Amino acid sequence: MTELSVTGLIGALGLALGSFLNVCIYRLPKGQSVVGQSSRCPVCERELRWFENVPVLAWVLLGGRCRICKAAVSPTYPIVELATAALFMFYYWHFGLQPLLIVRLLFAASMVVLCVVDFQTRELPGVITVPGMAIGLGVSLLLEPGWPASLIGVVTGGGYLWLINKLYLQLCGREGIGSGDVKLLAMIGAFRGWEDAFVTLWIGSLFGLVIAGLRFTLRKKVRGYRFPLGSFLSGVALVPTYQPLLGWYVRSYYQFYCRITDWFMDFG
Repeated sequence: MTELSVTGLIGALGLALGSFLNVCIYRLPKGQSVVGQSSRCPVCERELRWFENVPVLAWVLLGGRCRICKAAVSPTYPIVELATAALFMFYYWHFGLQPLLIVRLLFAASMVVLCVVDFQTRELPGVITVPGMAIGLGVSLLLEPGWPASLIGVVTGGGYLWLINKLYLQLCGREGIGSGDVKLLAMIGAFRGWEDAFVTLWIGSLFGLVIAGLRFTLRKKVRGYRFPLGSFLSGVALVPTYQPLLGWYVRSYYQFYCRITDWFMDFG
């Protein structure tokens, strides 16, 4: 089997799984089962035919509407399917065919669901994050990042956000970080190790602050706004490795340090 055909199969798998992820995104916040129930129109509750469940294509051919009641179907559905397919192919290109690829694809699928659900509802389903911690720890016994890094990632990743939340509660009288964010970062630490967990927190928080700042500047609305930190953390965690970014950061810092040192030496 050629490399191109394998890539195509991985992409098709991503499309099919993306369709299931849409089911999870819709049902988990409502407390509904994601298995054992056929797909239905969210408006008229009509059971969908098989051809209405074809990823992306069905949404395009039906004009983004229900075939019977003509209710609008969110473009989130094809976006999630296409994004999952693209992620799967990129992960295959990055990791190759090996056992770690399966683990990383499972992790990526979970992050996609958590990213979208938190953005839409400001909730992070524990039915994903709690088992995710256990699965991440379990597979780390045999695969990367290794069980010590995974265990430290769970304890320090989740513990760091938990501590920040406790301090914020003492100072402001209310929680600043939800327990879902704590469990999410612990799950990321379980799969990726403690170093990647803290890099995820650093980059995710930075992006989140920039986006929140732009929102507040443009809309002038701050009170009552619930910041979807989990969406940024899970979105950043989809990056398979941070090594190129960290290499750039270290080189930039070194160059800055050299310039400052040279300036002081010249000044002296």
